[in-house]
Amino acid sequence: MRHRHRMGHRRTATSSSGSSSSSSSSGSSSSSSSSSASSWHGPLAAYAGVATLALGCYANGLHGEFVHDDVPAVVRNRDVLGLTPLHGLLANDFWGTSMADPHSHKSYRPLTVLTFRATHAVWGLQPLWFHVVNVALHLLASLLFTRVCVSVAGLRSGFATLAGLLFAAHPIHTEAVTGIVGRADVLACVFFLLSFLSYHDPGFGGRIGTSVVLAALSMLAKETGVTVLVVNLLLDLYRSWGPLRRALRDVRWNEEAQLFSRRAAKILMSEKCLNFKFMLTSDTRSNLLLKQFLIIFRMRDNFCFKDDLVPLCQELLTFCYLAALNCWLLLCPSTLSHDWQFGSVPLVTSLGDCRNLATCALFGVGLLVAYRCLVDFEIQRHPPLILGLLLLCIPFLPASNLLVTVGFVIAERVLYIPSLGMVLLVVYGSQLLWNALFVRQRHVILVAAMLVLGGFCLRTVVRNRDWATRESLAVSGVRDMPNNAKLHYNMGNTLRDTGRKPPAISHYKEALRLWPSYASAHNNLGTLAPSADEAERFFLSAIHFQPAHVNAHYNLGHVYK
Repeated sequence: MRHRHRMGHRRTATSSSGSSSSSSSSGSSSSSSSSSASSWHGPLAAYAGVATLALGCYANGLHGEFVHDDVPAVVRNRDVLGLTPLHGLLANDFWGTSMADPHSHKSYRPLTVLTFRATHAVWGLQPLWFHVVNVALHLLASLLFTRVCVSVAGLRSGFATLAGLLFAAHPIHTEAVTGIVGRADVLACVFFLLSFLSYHDPGFGGRIGTSVVLAALSMLAKETGVTVLVVNLLLDLYRSWGPLRRALRDVRWNEEAQLFSRRAAKILMSEKCLNFKFMLTSDTRSNLLLKQFLIIFRMRDNFCFKDDLVPLCQELLTFCYLAALNCWLLLCPSTLSHDWQFGSVPLVTSLGDCRNLATCALFGVGLLVAYRCLVDFEIQRHPPLILGLLLLCIPFLPASNLLVTVGFVIAERVLYIPSLGMVLLVVYGSQLLWNALFVRQRHVILVAAMLVLGGFCLRTVVRNRDWATRESLAVSGVRDMPNNAKLHYNMGNTLRDTGRKPPAISHYKEALRLWPSYASAHNNLGTLAPSADEAERFFLSAIHFQPAHVNAHYNLGHVYK
């Protein structure tokens, strides 16, 4: 069923590439053609600029190697290598392990794995082409977001272009774009935006059925993609609030309220069906509501989950601070890391911790924005504010530890979709400020926008170099997160594999200083021990902290032999 909405405020002629000038006064054919050309010139130039910047920012990352999670997810994944039947993708997780296996990660993303398999089938295990596909998907996501800003959010053409440019160049996206396994987030975002546009943009058809199918594809790329249905429904509620309010006041259905109720029923039923199908397909082990009971996270993976070792007050304070930290990374991505585990973010243990000021600032701004949104439900003058808040909060909820426990403290790639909302909010605020200033004062906003955009581009290019090789990624991790034991352990592995034993031993010992129960660090340090007695001590320590550590038992057996 088709449905069309108006955003409640007038858009300029160049704000929608699919609309034509509506002048009803007399006009010659030349003026008509000129108006048509101008209506297309702005958006086409904007899209071209966004595409060029997206390619330019990630060009230096195309020749990177398979690093970090790329190795188990792609290089060693039998589903990707074509060593399993094609239908096996529906029964296995993202890493190629059967969903029925108790050791499965329960990440069900068959569509992303299918794209990996297709890339391998055409070009083999050449990392260049895996990177090319990632950058192409990021380019498409940037263009679709620009379209959302123009046709749905109703930003002025120049600010919609700025939003697309900021999203294309945002440094927080390097893990999702330059890291090959981040394709799950980028692909999910592409289908997320297509589903959103199919629901709200008449130029994309405005069909609920198409939107639901695209939402299902987004979910099969990454589980959080299903949140687009919630975003669609809530924005529809906002846009239909006037008729709904009249229906409630008059205790009588009007036509628009009836149409909304039908759309809402279809969306809710579709989401229920998708979740139920998701449970059946994944052998009831990937459902987001059941995931926390089926996966056992270790303390080092996510220290702030419900556990006797972490008091509830500390857990709550840390949860709130992590939300503030994620927002800060979206606003100022100066410190980036591919791993935030093993104590990278210490627990907030008291009300006197200065980090609580960041939490208070976040909640203070959040309350003001929430109040503004509630007021705007009546006047409906700020649709970009509502849409930005929805895009920021709803897709982030599954990774917030509030609904389910996740196996990470912070993961930059999960911020790929929420960054849409943050960029939209910042750009819309800039547009409001632009309108409030005198003409002579507006150059300040232009200079600030150019500086931020330039800084984003430079930071992204520099960060791409960190992802180029296994060693460069390890070096950057230790540099940016010196208190992360896992990163010192990875650095030790890199140095050991290249024959540099003394610095490898140093990093292993630093990992143990930061995390004394790190069994794998004990084991690897034992392999570099100068004497059998010292090696035995390290292997026994590894077994003490992790009795099922296979390599430690094997190595200890060799020592005794």
